[in-house]
Amino acid sequence: MPSQSGIEKFAFLKKLALDMGAAVAQIIPADKIVIEDRIVLKCKLGCSNYGKTLMCPPYTPSAEEFRKIAREYSYALFMKFKSKAEADAETTKCLSKSETDPTLTPALRKKIHNFWAAWREDKQIMLSVVIDLEKAAMNKGYPLAIGLVSGTCYLCEKCNIEEKVCAHPTQARYSEDAVGVNVKATAKNAGISVIFPFEKNPESFALVLID
Repeated sequence: MPSQSGIEKFAFLKKLALDMGAAVAQIIPADKIVIEDRIVLKCKLGCSNYGKTLMCPPYTPSAEEFRKIAREYSYALFMKFKSKAEADAETTKCLSKSETDPTLTPALRKKIHNFWAAWREDKQIMLSVVIDLEKAAMNKGYPLAIGLVSGTCYLCEKCNIEEKVCAHPTQARYSEDAVGVNVKATAKNAGISVIFPFEKNPESFALVLID
């Protein structure tokens, strides 16, 4: 059963996460991770990346499968990262538009391009941090530590979904949303604030399951 002493046992991982760039990090009992089927439904009906990478549905474990997996862990490191991507109110309203949209002014098109370029770069950094945290946990005697990140995978320009074989299996990690993690509710359980819609700079979230 999770305990305060167990949480303190993984304090080294929390400190390392903060040292590596996480804005906030907390060790929480694994049963505080909120997993819901409706999150995957939002992936299917509300995300343009659905079916485009092996780290997103329908190629990921279902919410029910991940619920069972999460029960096999005792704790999780839950983290918030602040992106350097920046958008003013006007740009934020247009982020869902293609950069080639003829209604965009050149200045607005450039702002949108710069936002997504910075966002992708930050996502790659967050992924690297998660992988390094996994390794740190493994080196301390927790070989089954595994991480997840928010959002889609950016490792390849085009995912190898035809053959269903990941080109970067040691680097790619499932999206939290893809397996049903309600990031906002889990953040609340961890005592971490979520600003949505974001103001100027968006936030990203990640977790590492540890036993």
